[in-house]
Amino acid sequence: MISLYKELMTGKTARKIIAILWILSFVIGLIPFFGWNLKNSSCRNSSLINSTDSKHRDLVERCRLSCLFESVVDMQYMVYFNFFVCVLVPLLIMLGIYVKIFTVARKQLRQIELKCVGNGDNQNHSLLQKEIRAAKSLSIIVGLFAVCWLPVHILNCLKLFYSELKRPDVVMYVAIILSHANSAVNPIIYAYRIQDFRNTFRKILAQHFLCHKEELYLSSNGSRRNKDQIKMTIDPLL
Repeated sequence: MISLYKELMTGKTARKIIAILWILSFVIGLIPFFGWNLKNSSCRNSSLINSTDSKHRDLVERCRLSCLFESVVDMQYMVYFNFFVCVLVPLLIMLGIYVKIFTVARKQLRQIELKCVGNGDNQNHSLLQKEIRAAKSLSIIVGLFAVCWLPVHILNCLKLFYSELKRPDVVMYVAIILSHANSAVNPIIYAYRIQDFRNTFRKILAQHFLCHKEELYLSSNGSRRNKDQIKMTIDPLL
């Protein structure tokens, strides 16, 4: 599985996927600017209220909105499109994928353990354990994403379907802060669970914050290589 992943996920492929994800993010985020917002309804209400005002009053003055998220963004966009389509469906798909991964991995692990008892070969067993650990790390990241983002989306659903329901402002503020905190938690999880990320973070901190020079070693062919490159050469699965 690891070798297949390395063959498919090349640097060029990874750059293409990242570019596509950024483009999709921009398109999804800019949809309210293209018309799916509360401007028209707010302007109509404002026109009715100010119908006795001067006929020459500027339209911009009559359509002035308060700079609040829920005053300009349509909750139908946030619930039906942003939540149901862009968050909930991918989250359910990822949940199904990880359930399938762990089910298959558990079966393979049992088969390998039975083979190892007979021939004493632990190589396949260790490789599968590394793959399971990687899958667990990604599942933790997806789980934290759900924990951090579901509260604000649930509150948006309550706002849309039960508009008369009173919702304390502090609850919404906490949900918004929790959703933004997900971006700060992810690097910590990556560094804790994945050794390559942990080594890279240490290298960045040492070079750019602690002003430590990178240690170079002379390899067998005479080229100068850093410590991380030598370690990856010895064991690329670490």
